[in-house]
Parts: sequence; structure tokens; C-alpha cells
Amino acid sequence: MNVDILWSNFLRQIKEELTSLSFDTWFADTHLHKIEGSKAYIVVPMPIHKKHLLDNYSDLILKILNDITNTNLELVLLLKEEIDEIVPKTVENREAIIPENDKIHSNLKSSYTFDNFIVGNSNKFAQAAALSVAENPGRMYNPLFIYGNSGLGKTHLMHAIGNYIIENSNKKVLYVTSDQFIQDFISLKKKDDGETNFNYIDFFKNKYRNIDVLIIDDIQFLGGATGTQKEFFHTFNTLYNDSKQIIISSDRSPDDLKLLEDRLRTRFCWGLTVNIFPPDFTLRIEILKKKIVAGNFEKEIPEDVIEYIASNIGTDVRQLEGSITRLIAYSAIMSGADITLDLAIEALKDFISKGISDKNDVHRIQKIVSEYFQISVEDIRSKKRSSNISFPRQIAMYLCREMTSESFPKIGTEFGGKDHSTVMHSVEKIENEIKVNKDLANIIEKLKKDIGVV
Repeated sequence: MNVDILWSNFLRQIKEELTSLSFDTWFADTHLHKIEGSKAYIVVPMPIHKKHLLDNYSDLILKILNDITNTNLELVLLLKEEIDEIVPKTVENREAIIPENDKIHSNLKSSYTFDNFIVGNSNKFAQAAALSVAENPGRMYNPLFIYGNSGLGKTHLMHAIGNYIIENSNKKVLYVTSDQFIQDFISLKKKDDGETNFNYIDFFKNKYRNIDVLIIDDIQFLGGATGTQKEFFHTFNTLYNDSKQIIISSDRSPDDLKLLEDRLRTRFCWGLTVNIFPPDFTLRIEILKKKIVAGNFEKEIPEDVIEYIASNIGTDVRQLEGSITRLIAYSAIMSGADITLDLAIEALKDFISKGISDKNDVHRIQKIVSEYFQISVEDIRSKKRSSNISFPRQIAMYLCREMTSESFPKIGTEFGGKDHSTVMHSVEKIENEIKVNKDLANIIEKLKKDIGVV
């Protein structure tokens, strides 16, 4: 049988066995490379697919393939670049669990699910990792550390993981912000009626250690709380040693959390660290359209208006969604006027001024450095390596690191997709050069003044 026809039959059958979410995440982008001897070679898009499919779906895959081919096949999963590298793997089965849990005490928002998380190139890996953890809490990637700028979907994914686990297991899930963790820790110093704090200690330990899944948001805010960091360290160790799932989010990578203890940052890297990048233009369009469909608005929003918003608002998902709400409200105020491009420009002029690149600290630094060295912003973001461009680029990277809270990967993204190690090298080079080059030190100080920070 032709492999394409065979695989089409396979996908049709396995789709009936799975939720649409699981099928789209794990099988939609796979294809059968060949069947040779007793082995079926299946190509998957990312390494996470290889591990997840082998750990969780191999029996089902083989059952359906063997039924179709009337043979007894062995499964081999490959990336495109591994077509010629065959590595056999073993698998273990999953056990079914009866759902039984309580969302209210978990602090989860039921509206945040995998089904309404819009997936694009910038967040596809993070979504796949999150779903993998949701399907196998405590077994796949522990801890799962998700980082990225505000408004890119970290919190949505964390709630989605928690909601999925509650709906499909009897595990106890707790979602808290780091601020809530700090407040609960501070309560340990209170006295109860017996002039002791035993009741508060029991409450704290029961809340944070007698659970199966701990989800803690914005871990960077533990930076100034030394005592709380120590308690979180012990809580982390207790949960981890008991194979309980830990999920953490931050606005920067573990390496960039300089105010946290080294032993914490090291533990954050024990599992899987994933970055959510800003949505590209295509994904911004999808986010806006999803918001429009979900809002069920009476007024139609034309395609040119959607593209205008996607091009000008920026990459913060909350701002993108808020722009639609603002536009609809403005139309209503204007006696129900039809939504046109001119109306959108008028309605969103103040809103857009907050999202355009001139307000972006990194872009602003790039612009000021480019003007000082008399090169274009396009040059400084390019891959050109001539000294008259590469040196100003290194200075701009250094200033971005010094004067913003952006991570090395995010800065690299803003400079034409440079690797984070390139940014780190540039920052270190300028730091060392300033110590011995007084002229460069003076230039840096002048640029800082022009940017607005002394």
C-alpha cells in the first residue's frame, strides 16, 4: 500500500481515538517516511514529539498500524534531519485515572484552556511542552519553566495545564502568584490564640506541600524576599522529591534571575525551560480574529482594519484584544457608525501610541545608537559584520541589557534573531572595554543621557 494512503488511513483512525487538541498537537504534522522490514519510520516535527509519542501513544500507534497492514511492526520516530539515524527506544504505558477535583480551591480560571490558546510559530513549542506536562504531571518535564515578556500567554498556558489536569485526573492542583506565596509565608510569623504559630505552619504546609501540582506565576518577584526564597527552596525540594509537578513562570530566563539564589536558579533548570516569543504578524491576525468571533459583535470588522491593528498595536496579546473592545465601544459611541479603516485610525490613535516601536525601550536604544554612529536602524538589526556596524551593534546590545529588563534571548530577537550567546558576548566585550577605554566610557555615558538614564 502507498505510504501516503496508508498514513491517511492511520490518521483518520487515530483521530477518532483522541481529542482534537491532542490530535492537532501530536499527530497533525507527522508523516510516514517508509516501512522497511519490520520497522515503520515516522517523521515528527520536534524532539518533544518523539519523547511524548513514544512515552504515551506508541501502543495505540502500533495497534492501528498493525491492523491496517496486518503485520507486527516496530516503531521508529525521526526528525527530518535524522532520517538516516535510527535509534530504537522503549516505552511505558499510561494508566487511566478517574477525574475528581475542585477548580475553586485551585485558583484556576476555567476560561483559560488549551482549546482557546491560539498557537503559532512563536509559542508552538511552549504549547506542546505544556500539554505534555498536563498529560503526564510529575513524569515528563519537572519543573516546567515558562518565560517571556508580559502579555504573551504564559499565564494562559499555566491555567490551561491546571484545568486539563483537574478535568482528567484526581490530582490536587494549586495556582498562586509569587506575591501570594510571599503573603502566606509572612503569615507564618503571626500568633494564634495559643500564642504560637503552629496553626499557620500547618496551614502553609498543607496548602503548598499536600498537593500534586504547584503552579507559581511571576517567580521573579521573589527576588527581594530572602526568607521567602529559602522557604520556596524547601517547598520545591519536598514536591520534587515526591515526584509532584512544579510549573513556574517568569518574565526572564532562569540565568537572568540574578536576585534569586543560585540553588533556586539551578533547580529551575532541572526540567524543561521554554520561551514564549512575541507573536508574529500572522499570529496577531489569528488572535484578533479569535477575539472577534468570541465577542460575537454586531458590527463586522473588515480585513484591512484587522491588518491595521496587527501591524500597529505591538505584540502584547492583552493590548491586541483590548484594541478590539475599544474599537467596538468607539463605534457605539459614534451612533453605531460602521467600522472602517478611518474610524479605526481615529479610535485607536491613543491606544496605538502605547504600542508602536518608538515606545519600545529596545527600539529606542537602537535608534539613538544608530543616530550617534550615523548608521541606519536596519543596519544595526542586520547580519552585517563590518566594524562600523558590528561595534555600534555591540554597544546597543550592552545598553539594552543595562537599561532594560529584557532577557538575552529577547534582546537577540530584537537584533535580527541573534542567538542569546551572541548578546552575552557583546555585553561582556563592552563591559571589559569600558574598564580600559576612557573614550568609550564617555560615549556610553553620553548615550545613556540621550536615552534618558544616567
